[in-house]
Amino acid sequence: MVKVSNLGYPRLGENREWKKLIESYWAGDISQEELQAQAKDLRLEFLKKQADAGLDFIPVGDFSLYDHILDLSVQFGVIPKRFAKEEINLDLYFAIARGNKDNVASSMKKWFNTNYHYIVPEWSGVKPQLTNTRLLDLYLEAKEVVGDKAKPVITGPITYVALSSEVDDFTAAVKKLLPLYKQVFAELVEAGATYIQVDEPIFVTDEGADLLEAAKYVYAYFAKEVPEAKLIFQTYFEALIDAKDLSELPVAAFGLDFVHGLDENLEAIEAGYFTAKDVFAGVVDGRNIWATDFVKTSALLEKIQANVKTLVVQPSCSLLHVPVTTKNETELEPVLKNGLAFADEKLQEIKLLSQRLDGEESDTYKQHVADFDALQAADFRNVTLENLDDVATERVDYKVRRQVQQEKLGLPILPTTTIGSFPQSPEVRRTRLAWKRGNISDAEYEDFIKSEIARWIKIQEDLDIDVLVHGEFERVDMVEFFGQKLAGFTTTKLGWVQSYGSRAVKPPIIYGDVKHIQPLTVKETVYAQSLTDRPVKGMLTGPITITNWSFERSDISRADLFNQIGLAIKDEIKLLEDAGIAIIQVDEAALREGLPLRKSKQQAYMPFMLST
Repeated sequence: MVKVSNLGYPRLGENREWKKLIESYWAGDISQEELQAQAKDLRLEFLKKQADAGLDFIPVGDFSLYDHILDLSVQFGVIPKRFAKEEINLDLYFAIARGNKDNVASSMKKWFNTNYHYIVPEWSGVKPQLTNTRLLDLYLEAKEVVGDKAKPVITGPITYVALSSEVDDFTAAVKKLLPLYKQVFAELVEAGATYIQVDEPIFVTDEGADLLEAAKYVYAYFAKEVPEAKLIFQTYFEALIDAKDLSELPVAAFGLDFVHGLDENLEAIEAGYFTAKDVFAGVVDGRNIWATDFVKTSALLEKIQANVKTLVVQPSCSLLHVPVTTKNETELEPVLKNGLAFADEKLQEIKLLSQRLDGEESDTYKQHVADFDALQAADFRNVTLENLDDVATERVDYKVRRQVQQEKLGLPILPTTTIGSFPQSPEVRRTRLAWKRGNISDAEYEDFIKSEIARWIKIQEDLDIDVLVHGEFERVDMVEFFGQKLAGFTTTKLGWVQSYGSRAVKPPIIYGDVKHIQPLTVKETVYAQSLTDRPVKGMLTGPITITNWSFERSDISRADLFNQIGLAIKDEIKLLEDAGIAIIQVDEAALREGLPLRKSKQQAYMPFMLST
């Protein structure tokens, strides 16, 4: 019987209960005891939900009150030296992430090429030591609810140090951690843990190629010191960097991504590198929200199963990166909704795929295949892309452009401006909420937005800013705003995902062919320009950022998707130009998210990104 596993479950909750809980504590509305009690309720709810979905291995330790890397830093005593004199407790934990009156917060970085951010560990002056038994406590708590299905999850020592700052001696830092990991693993084994998931995603990156000797040393140490521990060497987001060498590590199992690292990982499997290993195969996309192609994936699983000791089916990565469930998305078209899979639906998918391998092709499996096919055949996904042969991609020489622009605008050599959006005050948020609830009319809301624009145009003039902005008070989000106005996009009611800390975002879904069907920004920009003689910038989000901060289509190439959105933004630029807007800023804040992790693959990505 083929078993199923999960790598991690969304923390937010269906209605962002987790976010509201954390922020209530920060605001002083609840005590620490109430925070911990309600956090436990959420953890147990998530565990039970995964057990009810039929999982054989349920992650423990993925739940966090802020960030899983920060959890590990505090547990291992990797505390920034500016906080060294403070007592290690929950308030210190949050202070490292958010800062306090005495000390600035630690920096945060993107978690590989996702839109999740982790708190960067700081190693200067650190002497690692265990400060708590967090993972053991969580395992014992989970075991009471789901029994032997509980699977502890921890970021591995090599990835942890690789993601840290202020590391003078990489090898020495890793070695300092090994006795701590040894103790954690030994305690978990004694408590009854079978598999322990050790996340080492650094080994899908170019940097991982330089860390092979470290991996051999570290996992040989664990095999010698804690031989009873059945470790899963878990990777995701790409293929294993050197599968032949890494497959020889003395671990019980490997977790591999067969979505974002399909070709290389499958090649390694078929080469026979993992015939003596259990393989946790990530075949359901943990980063996007589309239903899985069961026909294609079932065939893939059969290939994997034939070349490994034991096969376990799971998502490609933690489900932290997708919303909780589609069940509340009642306003979506049925053909679209039935073609989506958020976290709960992905758990159902891996169970159905495992049952199919065992020879059981249920009615639910067949209905899933029919729903998938219906989405692929939908008219809105099969519009012919506009011919790009006559679209100019070469710009006039900068010197020529500069002269024309200077003659028109007469700006100083170093003009002043701002990046674009201004802070959205509580009044702006309250007014928008009142409008959404129907408590004020469209006209009243529009008048309010105009008043905010006028107020801030005056502020900028008083400050003698050369190039003004309208402030973007009409926009909730720099991507969702465009997703609400372009054809081919839709938004969800509760499709929230965690970005960092309690910050949640609701990415739009690119479900069909994208087209410009109405002015996006012209009204507010032209109004702002009417209030001043100084140039007001048009403010647009670029196609790369719109794509990377949305749940994108997976049935067409990124080049085609970039071009579709690029053509739509081009139409908006033309409307702004025709309306007399002389300066237009196109924001590309998310270039990095879409960049492949491997430099060898970045070379293929860059040309079509730049041509867009």
